[in-house]
Parts: sequence; C-alpha cells; structure tokens
Amino acid sequence: MSEMKGPSEDARGTAPAAAPAKGASFPHRHLLGIEGLSAAEIGFLLDVAEGYANAAHPGRAPRPLRGLTQINLFFEASTRTLMSFEIAGKRLGMDTVSFAVATSSIKKGETLLDTAQTLNAMRPDVLVVRHAHSGAVSLLAEKVHCAVVNAGDGRHEHPTQALLDALTIRRRKGRIAGLTIAICGDILHSRVARSNIHLLGAMGARVRIVAPPTLVPRDGARLGVEVHHHMADGLRDCDVVMMLRLQTERMQGAFVPSEREFFRFYGLTPDKLGLARPDVLVMHPGPMNRGVEIATAVADDLAHSAIEEQVEMGVAVRMACLDVLTRHLRAEAGT
Repeated sequence: MSEMKGPSEDARGTAPAAAPAKGASFPHRHLLGIEGLSAAEIGFLLDVAEGYANAAHPGRAPRPLRGLTQINLFFEASTRTLMSFEIAGKRLGMDTVSFAVATSSIKKGETLLDTAQTLNAMRPDVLVVRHAHSGAVSLLAEKVHCAVVNAGDGRHEHPTQALLDALTIRRRKGRIAGLTIAICGDILHSRVARSNIHLLGAMGARVRIVAPPTLVPRDGARLGVEVHHHMADGLRDCDVVMMLRLQTERMQGAFVPSEREFFRFYGLTPDKLGLARPDVLVMHPGPMNRGVEIATAVADDLAHSAIEEQVEMGVAVRMACLDVLTRHLRAEAGT
C-alpha cells in the first residue's frame, strides 16, 4: 500500500524531538503515523483529547498556543479534516493559515522541497499536511524545522482519524481492549483502515477486515487482523462496525462489478447489522456514499450510529495533537 517513504524516516514516521518537555509522555517531534507508537503514547494522546472533549465551553477555553503559527497545507480536497484542524488551532489561540494549493506556485511547477524551503522562511510552528502520495509528508517533515502532522498521505496513514475513531469508541464503549471491531469496504486504498488497524491492535482490540478479495491488501494477514470476504462472517458478534467508502479516485481498473453489486454484498443494511451485537456501534470516517457502502437507515440510526460524534471528536483530537506537539516550544519559552 505504501508508495513512497522518506529516506531516513522509520516505519513509525515520528522523529524524537530535539528537546522534549521534561516528563513528556509523547517524545516525538512529528505525528506522521500510528504504526510503531506504543499503547501508552496512544493512550496519552487520547487522554489529552478527552480533556478537550469534556470542556464545557471549548470555544472559550484558555488559549495556550497563542502566538504560535499553524499552516494547513492540503494537496487533496478535504472538508472534515481541514475544518477541524482550523477550528482546533483557533480554539488554542494559534494564528492559522490554510494554504491554497490550487492557486499557489505548486501549480506553476514548484517542487515539494522548494515549497518546504519557502515554508521554512515563514517560520511556522506546526505544519498540517495532506498529500496524494504515500510518504510525501514524511519527506517534507525532514526538510522543515517545525512539527508536522500527517492529515493523510496517499494510501499510507491518516493518524488523527484513527485517534478520533478510538476516542469515540472509548467514550461510547468505555474501553478498546477486548472489543471485536470490523473494518469493512475498500481496505486496499484506505489510509484510514491502515491507521485504525495499527491503533486498534496496539490497544488490544480484535480487528477484522471485511472486503471482496480485490479490495484486500496483499499484506492483510501480516497486519495481524482476521480477513473475511463475507459480511455474515465478518460482522457476527462484533462490538463495532466501521464502514469505508469506495475510493474510486485511487482505483486504476475495475475492482468491483458495480456499485449496485457492491452494496448488495458489502453494503451495511439493517439485516446485516443484525448479525452484530445488540449494542453495536456503527462508524464511518466520511464522506458517506449512501446506498453504496451504507444504507441510510443504518447511517441515521441514533441507537447505533456514532458518525456525528466522530466529527465532534475530530476537533478534540486535533487540539490534543497541536497541544502535545508544541509543548517543547512552550517549555523552552518558559510559558
């Protein structure tokens, strides 16, 4: 699934900070992926995010990152991720700028490394990057002097999505360890699936992937998950069902006969959901394609759906990441 990696970045994609804050529980300069993070490090991020999620008036909270600058550099379209990073930065007091790639010099042929040099000259404190190529964010992180957060790179990872999914599950179920969680749909092209597989496995969940053989990555078994090709087997007795959309923009060739056929066999309907536990939680990272991977009756079922809560937790998780990755800066400044 990986297409490109930076030459000196490890699989985790998180380089130790030059001077982490004393007693820091997340001693990494960047957040480029979930793979390789320990359960304690993941739990620390979730605990910080929980605090922001529980704030009575999040928009009126203290602004500990006042005076720091955040640049959002999105080479791919985004709604939820971009907006939640903007809101997160502003709630923390940061000067937040979203880089309009469509009208930038990148469209005139400027390379990614030249862009890195330009950004360095602007001296941001945090760079949030989404890119179509796996490993591009890691490569950029090697060339800039600030913290970098991966907002999704190709088919590689989307760490903050996995963190907000985990926070949603933990708040609704009280735990992650011991739960049976099925990730269903286009696993092959999904960075969300890969990050969730790493995170949920590290936190002690039993993870299943459910998809047609054409949409299962070749290294599926190596990822430590159960692989199922039939929804009836994959959903049986599950505590959480996480649906994924067909990422047709990343497909070269025919991976399914048609969307109609895909929905028939792999779309989440009330009947298929009935195979899971009675208190099953339904999740989707968005955007949803109703009638393709999920039925409207399931997506809007308030008794089971946590899709809206996922969006809400996205802001809290991104606040936590911005907070934690800049703590060494504040420690150095004595604030």
